[in-house]
Amino acid sequence: MKIEDLAILFVRGLGSRKLAFLIDSLGSSDAIFATPAKELQNLYGVSESVTEQIASKECFKDAEREVTYCRQRGICAVSVEDSEYPKPLLETIDRPHVLFVKGNLEAVTKRSLSVVGTREMSPSGFNVIDRMIGGLASSVYGLSIVSGLAYGVDAASHRAAIANHIPSIAVMANPLPDINPTAHRALAEDIINNGGALVSELHSQTKQNGKLFLARNRIIAGWSMGTLIVEAGASGGSLATADMADGYNRTLMAVPGRITDSASFGTNNLIRSGKARLVITPNDIIEDMNWNAMAKPMISNSCGRLEKEGDLIPSELAILNALDGATTLNYDQLLETTGLTMGDLTMSIMTLEIKGFIRCLSGKMYEKI
Repeated sequence: MKIEDLAILFVRGLGSRKLAFLIDSLGSSDAIFATPAKELQNLYGVSESVTEQIASKECFKDAEREVTYCRQRGICAVSVEDSEYPKPLLETIDRPHVLFVKGNLEAVTKRSLSVVGTREMSPSGFNVIDRMIGGLASSVYGLSIVSGLAYGVDAASHRAAIANHIPSIAVMANPLPDINPTAHRALAEDIINNGGALVSELHSQTKQNGKLFLARNRIIAGWSMGTLIVEAGASGGSLATADMADGYNRTLMAVPGRITDSASFGTNNLIRSGKARLVITPNDIIEDMNWNAMAKPMISNSCGRLEKEGDLIPSELAILNALDGATTLNYDQLLETTGLTMGDLTMSIMTLEIKGFIRCLSGKMYEKI
């Protein structure tokens, strides 16, 4: 993660889709800042107001504050250039450039199934979720469950994952570490304690508005190669998520229900239209996802990492090299030894701590693990 990855988030008027296009075209966030304003305008269709902000680099001040905010709250920022970023989400044209993660980074990289549905579940819906996730947990290696921490199907899915000792990812529609709804604070803690994570694309200075929930749903839809709908009415957020998953060319699955139940109108229509595949057992999901043929994923090391030192960026390597030549160093000593800016140093220290390469001792001294 580079400071430019955070800074670009604070450029007003630059949406996720446009930013993803620029990253795909230019290769990185620092390349965007290095590209002349006229070139951004003429070749890539960037507005003058956006190029002015990019050229002024005022957004780097906001990024520095965000680094401090994340560090103080144990939040890790993962960009599209980092190995921890979910691979399926990289394929979407409106992907978030940065994900803020609180919890286990390893859970973010696992094979996953997104599960969504109504907030007003029936007792049958609870049984279906327990049966589906319980069966998958015992049959599919390295699986995590992705949902939105809302009432109903979301919360039931997270709880079923916890009960079956598999991690779950809660994608939030608010900045971390706040929990919405507040009634699910204990559930959020259980998710983290069970090896899962809370995730948001929203930085700490985001102002809440009603559009953030639909934006959150696109992340749930894009995160996994398959999405399961368990009980959905004739309209609502879960059907919007289903449409997004279908648009991302994901495998969409739905559990049928009685034609007289209002909570089954949406799922039954998805099946009837041919948009969703009918599933009634965990094995149906396994077959539709072709998980039987998938190889066992690589086991991470004891630090929960899939990377080696050779995969780190130069600023992170500079810190490790400095610590190689000393037992411990404090922040000021690292600043002097590495020659990094305060922003790059703080961001890299935070990343290395979470990745398990270094640790902070008393007196803000750092040592290599």
